[in-house]
Amino acid sequence: MPTPEERLAELGLAVPEVAAPVAAYVPAVRSGSHVFTSGQLPMRGGELMAVGKVGGEVTAEEAYACAQQCVLNAIAAVRAEVGELARVRRVVKVVAFIASTPDFTGQPGVANGASELLGKVFGEAGVHARSAVGVPVLPLDAPVEVELIVEIDD
Repeated sequence: MPTPEERLAELGLAVPEVAAPVAAYVPAVRSGSHVFTSGQLPMRGGELMAVGKVGGEVTAEEAYACAQQCVLNAIAAVRAEVGELARVRRVVKVVAFIASTPDFTGQPGVANGASELLGKVFGEAGVHARSAVGVPVLPLDAPVEVELIVEIDD
């Protein structure tokens, strides 16, 4: 069975460096057999992939790609905390915040960018509970922010 890193490579992706926090927090915390990530923005190479509101300056398709990058950054935070992604037993919960215009109602479709990638990377262990929440603004005017809770093997 391929490792999560091998599955990412098959998709043409890799675990990025852990994104530097933009305030006073750490990227992830382990508590018992769970790792809780901080909200991850769609940072790539130290810059946001897009800025603005989904349904305004940012299309749903761009936001979907941002959600994928957010989850890659969250995966990086998990790996930094536990050493290797093969220790992930289950993705328990995903919370996706989508900064959107008042008339945009496609938050679940944007959040699918994160959910679908987790399924491809972790297989059955990537099936999770989820919330997709529309918000008026996110840090740095990011369009998407994603956080994870994962269960790990000891």
